Amino acid sequence: MRVSIVVFPGTNCDQDIEYVYGGLLGAKTTKVWHRDSDLQKPDLVVLPGGFSYGDYLRTGALAKLSPVMDSVRAFAERGGKVLGICNGFQILCEAGLLPGVLLENVGRRFLSRFVHIKVESPRSFYTQHTKVGSVITCPIAHFQGNYFADPETLKALEGNGQVVFRYCSPGGDVRSDDRSVNVNGSLHSIAGITNNGGNIVGLMPHPERAVEQLIGAVGGDTGLAPFQGL
Repeated sequence: MRVSIVVFPGTNCDQDIEYVYGGLLGAKTTKVWHRDSDLQKPDLVVLPGGFSYGDYLRTGALAKLSPVMDSVRAFAERGGKVLGICNGFQILCEAGLLPGVLLENVGRRFLSRFVHIKVESPRSFYTQHTKVGSVITCPIAHFQGNYFADPETLKALEGNGQVVFRYCSPGGDVRSDDRSVNVNGSLHSIAGITNNGGNIVGLMPHPERAVEQLIGAVGGDTGLAPFQGL
């Protein structure tokens, strides 16, 4: 499997993704600078976390204008698989490849802590082989991770099974109004979604930081399973 990892000015999780796919899963990984247009014929394109362009103007708003995004959009429209984590999710929403937007966290504070997310749907390449209802414990690190969409979009996401992850308690309970569980205030406790085709996935938490018992701390290796989806 060939994985292309897009790097913007301010990206800081590219090495994490490179380690998961290349180091643990044996994929061939290639980093693609945001000014390049050649994705290197990948099976999967990953937009990692970080703070592209310093999050100036609005998170992801400048990154969506980078030359590489024309190639990412064309790749996705052909059915190519695209994964965006944290800042990558924000960029995919800003680029219109996923619906909705990531707003400032409720309380307007940067949140860096472990959370629990429940696998809600197998309707994506990323969750197709992960047991629905299983709980992943992994970190978040964001200021704008509060998922928002209009009522019609939310209805479509729910009806089509496009919500792939929700914030939950350690036991898997979803409580949208409980800030100890849904820490950033996301509507419907949404932590990750997919497009209707299931080939584009975005999520705010960082499962790539909980992929080995040795370094997984609180989350152990619970975050590895979805990366094995391909």
